[in-house]
Amino acid sequence: MIQSIATVAVYVEDQQKALEFWTQKVGFEVVANHPMGPNANWIEVAPPGAQSRLVIYPKAMMPDWQERKPSIVFECHDIQGTYEQMVANGVKFNDSPKAMSWGTYATFEDIDGNEFLLKG
Repeated sequence: MIQSIATVAVYVEDQQKALEFWTQKVGFEVVANHPMGPNANWIEVAPPGAQSRLVIYPKAMMPDWQERKPSIVFECHDIQGTYEQMVANGVKFNDSPKAMSWGTYATFEDIDGNEFLLKG
């Protein structure tokens, strides 16, 4: 039986800029950073203590990256506080958190235009 999600790939133009975004603005930690070619690394980031990780994968190594858009929901206990901290860190949100019947959510973008859902 599957026990957890290990990794989800996010395709980026510049791994170093994406690494700065996820660590400095979103607050994730680097879980792995290993060379995988002359111009790329296998980089995994995650919230502190999380089992699931994002792989910041270079678009240049994945010719069909446009067909592989991520659909990722990040859950948090204090969505308003998390939203405010991420906005203060320079993260672009499409709107402020909205309460729905299934929970409160807000959509944000990384520096490559990938959209993610923050759920409280």
